[in-house]
Amino acid sequence: MKKSVLSIMCAVLLAACGGVKKTQQALNSGNYTVAINRALKNLRENKAKKGNQDYVVLLEEAFAKNAEKEISRIKFLENDGNPANLMAIYEGYSNLKNLQERIRPLLPLPIYDEDRNARFKFVDYDNAILNTKDELSAYLYDNATNLLSNARNKMEYRRAYDDLKYLEDINPGYGDTAQKMDEAYQKGLDFVKVELKNKTQQIIPERLESELLDFNTYGINNFWMQFHANPMDNVNYDFAMELDFNQINISPEQVNERQIIKEKVIKDGFEYVLDENGNVAKDSLGNDIKVDKLKTVTCNFYEFTQLKTAQIGANVSFKDLRSGQVINSYPLSSEFIFQHIYANFDGDRRALDNNLVALLDLAAVSFPTNEQMVYDAGEDLKARLKAIVNRHEFN
Repeated sequence: MKKSVLSIMCAVLLAACGGVKKTQQALNSGNYTVAINRALKNLRENKAKKGNQDYVVLLEEAFAKNAEKEISRIKFLENDGNPANLMAIYEGYSNLKNLQERIRPLLPLPIYDEDRNARFKFVDYDNAILNTKDELSAYLYDNATNLLSNARNKMEYRRAYDDLKYLEDINPGYGDTAQKMDEAYQKGLDFVKVELKNKTQQIIPERLESELLDFNTYGINNFWMQFHANPMDNVNYDFAMELDFNQINISPEQVNERQIIKEKVIKDGFEYVLDENGNVAKDSLGNDIKVDKLKTVTCNFYEFTQLKTAQIGANVSFKDLRSGQVINSYPLSSEFIFQHIYANFDGDRRALDNNLVALLDLAAVSFPTNEQMVYDAGEDLKARLKAIVNRHEFN
C-alpha cells in the first residue's frame, strides 16, 4: 500500500515538473502565448497551491515579454502606413486586451518567496481598438465594394465576401454590408446541375431517385457549392454531375430445401429396479430405486431458404462545363441480399437441437418486389455517393 501511494505521489510530481518545464521551454523559445496559456490553465485550477508558484513567476515574465513584442510589432505596422495592415493591428490590440481580461480574475497572484504579488502592467487599449476598428471598417468596406465592381472571377467575389464577413463580425450593421455580402455570395457560388440516367432495363424506384437527388441530406460542407437536381433556366451552371445506372440485376426468387436426419437418445420415463426376489428394490433410506428409461428418437428436419438478390452498378462523373472536360469519374456498386429461413419436420421433434427447433416457429414470407429490392440495394449506394460528393474537389 505504501509503495502504491509513493508511486502515485512520484507520478504527480513528475507530471507537475514536466508541465513547468514545458512552460519554461515555451517562454525561452519566444512562444509567449503557449507559455501564458499553460500557466493560466494551472493557476485557474488552484492559484493558491504552493506547487503552482513557478507558474505565477512564468506568467509574469511571459506577459511582460508578450506585451513588449506585440506593441513593437503593432507600432511597426502603424508606421508602415499600409491600410492592409489594419486587420493585424486591430487583432493585435484586441488580443492584448483579451489577455489582460483573462488574467484579471486571478489577481492578486502572490509570489511567496519574494513576499510580493506578481506585477502585470495593464494598459487601456479601448481607444486604440475603437479607432483602428473605424479605419479597418472603412478599408474593408471600400476594398470589398471595389472588388464587387471589378471582379473578373468567382474567387474575387469570394474574397470580397470574406472581407465583408469579417467587417460584419467586428462591426455589425456597418452601412449596407449585409446586402453586399449577399451579392458577393451569390456571385461567388459555383452551381452544379445534377442528372440521373438509367441505361438499364429495370425501373428505378421513384423514392430512391428522389433520395439520391436530395442533396440536403448529404451534409455537404462546401459553402461555395450548390447542387440543383432540377436545373433552372436562369442559372449559368459551372459543373455537371451525372449519375448513370448501367446495371441492375435481380435474381429469380429461389427456395432451396435441405433435409437433415437427426437422432438422439432421450429419457422416456423411468422403471423400478427389482431385487432378486422380483420386488422393488429399496435404497438405504427405504425409498424405491428408479432408473431412467432411455429411448432413441428420430426426426426428419426440412429447412427451406428463400433467397433473392439485387446488384446495382453505376458511375458518377463530374464535368467542368466551362472547359467541357470531364474532371473525374467514379464507379459505384451495391448489392442487397434477401434471405429468409424457415422449417418443418416429420417425426419426433425431441431429436432436434434448440437452434433447429426455433426455425419451426417460422413460416414462408412473401418475397420483396423487384422495386423494393432495387431500393434496398440503393441504400448502400446513397452512402457511397455521399462520400464521393463530399470529398470531390471541383476546382
